[in-house]
Amino acid sequence: MYPADLKYTLNHEYIKPLGDGTAIMGITSYAQEALGDVVFVELPEIGGSFDAGDEIGTVESVKTVSEYFMPTNGDVAEINSELEAHPEYVNEDPYGKGWFVKIKLNGDINSDLMDATAYENHVASESH
Repeated sequence: MYPADLKYTLNHEYIKPLGDGTAIMGITSYAQEALGDVVFVELPEIGGSFDAGDEIGTVESVKTVSEYFMPTNGDVAEINSELEAHPEYVNEDPYGKGWFVKIKLNGDINSDLMDATAYENHVASESH
């Protein structure tokens, strides 16, 4: 259900290491389903430096506005500017076209992140 090559946070962000000192992050399919139709994504400034757990933007849906957080220490190397015109990509393809930010990693990826199995268990425990 959740891609095995990703790492996940308790707040429903994912990070996909690209193997070159960078990673892509976004929100999980569970998060986008809970939000409903996404209408706007506030993206951070390129070059911004964040620690794991820092709020870096918001996602606005027809239901609510929700913050999202940096999954690991790093700098914003690139943003998905396609989301300005197409916020629906977050709902349609959260692990593909709906990514938020490319991160230049500062050190190793946060070791507190969950693998797909642990994340699936986390989601199951939240939905009961």
